[in-house]
Amino acid sequence: MIRNHALENNADRLHARANAAPLLSIDDVTIRYEARTVLRHISLDANAGQVLAVIGPNGVGKSTLIHACSGTLRPAQGRVTIGGQDVHRLRVEDRAKLIAVVSQAVRLPESFSVFETVLMGRTPYLGWLGREGETDRLAVQAALERTSTLELAERPIGELSGGEQQRVLIARALAQSAHTLLLDEPTAHLDLKHQASVLSLVRDLAHAENYAVLIALHDLNLAAQHADRVALLSNGAVAAIGTPEEVLTEEHLSPAYGLRITVYEHPAHGAPLVHAENS
Repeated sequence: MIRNHALENNADRLHARANAAPLLSIDDVTIRYEARTVLRHISLDANAGQVLAVIGPNGVGKSTLIHACSGTLRPAQGRVTIGGQDVHRLRVEDRAKLIAVVSQAVRLPESFSVFETVLMGRTPYLGWLGREGETDRLAVQAALERTSTLELAERPIGELSGGEQQRVLIARALAQSAHTLLLDEPTAHLDLKHQASVLSLVRDLAHAENYAVLIALHDLNLAAQHADRVALLSNGAVAAIGTPEEVLTEEHLSPAYGLRITVYEHPAHGAPLVHAENS
């Protein structure tokens, strides 16, 4: 049975590779904050049908990269394109039809219902003064169903747990009808059950519905289980990129994190299992 899980995991990755086509391209991007260079010469592709996890130590620039890809932070050098178009030259509403973002630590309006919150994802199609139509309501319902939050539709956001709110954020992103999804530490502050639920949903969106997913993750073992490709950032640059098996190795991780790291094969699904040594 252990081998079956490993084979299923490998089959998923082969399927994802077969469907891969670049949607979001990061080409030689350098980002500076005043005199400090945070990221330099970053080149990555987020492909349709795949989950690309960006990992690295705290402060290495994972969130900065998400901001650059979303169009809210302009690179000092290089460019980010979506379907061949420079994201920083697109109008905000046009960009939002192509790229959906789930950011860290978002405070949702507590008095809004879940339905109203997810309906915000339709703003690029409505304008700020527009009224939703049948197409918008159907898009919201589909997003709620996809994230298993339909039964929460009438509940106020303030009554929801952290895991429920995170699923609502993803539903709002899905309501945008954008097929490139950027997520910045979506499992932060969630328990194990909700971490698995959120990342399984994200992986299914990529594999079953051909989304291109770029996700910044702190937990290396979650990246090993749920990503098709992994990009390791270290000292502001890409230190390694490839499958989890290729990137999550002692040779790559130990120098990047500055401590002794041991990598085993997970007994249940065969993915890398990362263990950090205290000394």
